[in-house]
Amino acid sequence: MTATNRRVVFVSQMFPPETGGNASRIHDTATNIQRDDWAVTVLAPPPSYPPGAFDRSWRRSRTEDVDGVTVHRLWTWQPTSENPGMAKRLPYYLIFGIHAMVWLLWNVRNYDIVITSTPPISTGAPGLVASALGTPWIVDIRDLWIDASISLGYLESGSAVERASRRFQRLVLHRADRLTVTTETLGRAVARRYGEGLELKTVIVPNGVDTERFRPATAVAAESGIEAASRLVTDGLASNGFGGGSTTEDDGREPSTDSPPTIVYTGNLGTAQNLEACVEAMRHVSEPAVFRLVGSGDVESKLRRLVDDLGVGDRVEFTGLVSRDEVPEILGDATIGVAPLEETETLAYAMPTKVYEYMACGLPTVVTGRGEIRRFVTESDVGVHAEGDPEALADRFDELLADRGRRNELAVRSREHVVEHYDRTAIARRLSDELRTLVGDHESA
Repeated sequence: MTATNRRVVFVSQMFPPETGGNASRIHDTATNIQRDDWAVTVLAPPPSYPPGAFDRSWRRSRTEDVDGVTVHRLWTWQPTSENPGMAKRLPYYLIFGIHAMVWLLWNVRNYDIVITSTPPISTGAPGLVASALGTPWIVDIRDLWIDASISLGYLESGSAVERASRRFQRLVLHRADRLTVTTETLGRAVARRYGEGLELKTVIVPNGVDTERFRPATAVAAESGIEAASRLVTDGLASNGFGGGSTTEDDGREPSTDSPPTIVYTGNLGTAQNLEACVEAMRHVSEPAVFRLVGSGDVESKLRRLVDDLGVGDRVEFTGLVSRDEVPEILGDATIGVAPLEETETLAYAMPTKVYEYMACGLPTVVTGRGEIRRFVTESDVGVHAEGDPEALADRFDELLADRGRRNELAVRSREHVVEHYDRTAIARRLSDELRTLVGDHESA
């Protein structure tokens, strides 16, 4: 197979300009694969999430070029009410899945391998079509969607819908040629839930970040190595939000400025994030600081009401949706990043993309949650873990806000760690090699 005829199709329920980890993961993976001599096509619905943030589209399909990737927007029902229930979400998922199935059937000669991204599990239906046509197929798994839907109240445990969903998901996972997962913890969870033999065809493709686009505000931060790390600390990279690289007072605390430091959250304002505790924590933070929520989602209205009820409107800001191109600059102006996962067993495998983005920008990070996210920041010492209650979060915020030296240490270590292990260009190159092997195996079979 030559470089000119390697063709891959991604099927994803989300793609930019939508925000969130999955949209970012598919975009960056697709564009990097394309640079590695693949002709890349993405099948995705019209921008729809969060509901109501985008105008509804009624066109059956439209095609656009995004950074060298061909994107076919296939029509599906687009909910517009905040936090729609499962009855409104199902048409959004199922119609797109059917539309993607038809596209793959009609264009069977125009691709050599298919990657379907889950959640939702309905993207598995187009993959089954590809498999039936003899095309190699990879399922990219970001979480255990059925378990998460039950824990968040969208799906009733033991219901007929759950049982049917489990059977369908098991069929998909066993029929696919490869499974890719974001963490070892998730891979083990998939095998335990759907069959121990699955680990034999599971490959870890972690979340990551474009380290060229997400980089510290200080130019030297783009470098790597011990000498550059030392210069980062000297330049005060992690002093963002305190007037740039100004020097500290003798007691190690920050000098007063007119602009308070910023604690930033970027991404989906959803039920899996412990954002209520973050908002309430601002009542207890003694250091001058503002909590900035960048994004939108199902719980935005609830959070706005909570801000009003607590009387912390002067300490919490909502920016709404912003262009993804604006996010690196927003992070460059912040002092601390926060990634607050709910402390549930079903999220123990999760590793949000935003953590890597914070790290790439040299932003000290506070996380909540159990399992993978806690292990990651503590074992690598690239962040701070807090229990998921307002007082504990406030304590961690105050500790970092008052200690510039600790922030600088985390900034240096975080940037170096993510460049070495989680650069999306390198991750996509490894995936590209896996695709070549899989396509070659099918051709020689």
